[in-house]
Amino acid sequence: MKKTTAIVLAAGSGKRMKSSIRKQYLMIEDKPLLYYSLKAFDDSFIDNIVLVTGKGEEQFCREEIINKYDIRKVSAIVEGGKERYHSVAYGLRAVNWECDYVFIHDGARPFIDNEILKRALDDVVRTRACVVGMPVKDTVKISDINGYVADTPARSLVWQIQTPQVFEKELISDAYEKLLFREEELLKDGVNITDDAMVVEFFTDVKVKLTEGSYRNIKITTPEDLDIAKIFINK
Repeated sequence: MKKTTAIVLAAGSGKRMKSSIRKQYLMIEDKPLLYYSLKAFDDSFIDNIVLVTGKGEEQFCREEIINKYDIRKVSAIVEGGKERYHSVAYGLRAVNWECDYVFIHDGARPFIDNEILKRALDDVVRTRACVVGMPVKDTVKISDINGYVADTPARSLVWQIQTPQVFEKELISDAYEKLLFREEELLKDGVNITDDAMVVEFFTDVKVKLTEGSYRNIKITTPEDLDIAKIFINK
């Protein structure tokens, strides 16, 4: 039986939420946002969870979320870093138990479910690397530096990427260590690492499979997203 670990990222500041409370701790229907993604993994086939938090928030998460809501699979809580990719790297380093596949997930996406996780597991076993997403509904335009349309890609080929992003453990760990080793060089070249798939694309020759997610698998980023989340939860 393959061993799986979820790394749940909850170290972001959530500036676009315009709230004095970090968005992962905002309450949605009497529970903090972070609870929903942790609970989804806790109720799934996932064996272990690593929670990556903001500096000094480890004890708060342990007492006010994990213990309070009886989340049982959290095996490590680690402090995140300056950028998202630092937080992922620290989460990967915390996985010191037997693990074949890693599910990297944004804690601000509360609506993952077992069907998404099962599809991702099936794909990662076959391909070593996959990311959850959905085909875009709208036409996408590529802009030039002056704000004019430079290109219109075929909508059928454009996907909106979500999380979890799922990888063979050794593959993603090695790729992230290479990223940290070459971080200054990449920054000087203007390379902006925005998701985990990019790390695999840059530092390995493994192709990343696109796995069907859900249009409900939204990321809570702005106050309007909270209103949508409440509707989904009440359904």
